[in-house]
Amino acid sequence: QVQLEEAGGGSVQAGGSLRLSCAASGRTSSTYAVGWFRQAPGKEREFLAAIRWRGGYTYYADSVKGRFTISRDAAENMVYLQMNTLKPEDTAIYYCAAGGIVTTDPNDYQYWGQGTQVTVSS
Repeated sequence: QVQLEEAGGGSVQAGGSLRLSCAASGRTSSTYAVGWFRQAPGKEREFLAAIRWRGGYTYYADSVKGRFTISRDAAENMVYLQMNTLKPEDTAIYYCAAGGIVTTDPNDYQYWGQGTQVTVSS
């Protein structure tokens, strides 16, 4: 099993930046991909970015490309999401997830963190 824990959420004004972290523990050797998702009230869970653990291949949703950067520190089992130029529409609960393939579908990820709230004010 893999346990994930997000941190770094909070409140920020529009145009600001925030850096989220995802700490992975447990049997992480079998993890192939880690993704970041977000979910706002009344909306479906939205894919943001994913990274392949070995090699560091990354993939981004068009909505965040150029503003968000996903990275990982394999030695520390940490994944990060650097978010710049934040907008009010970025307000949501942000989740990290681990799975066996790089995919945009949340149903393909087996392990999830509890989420961290990001609030962007105008």
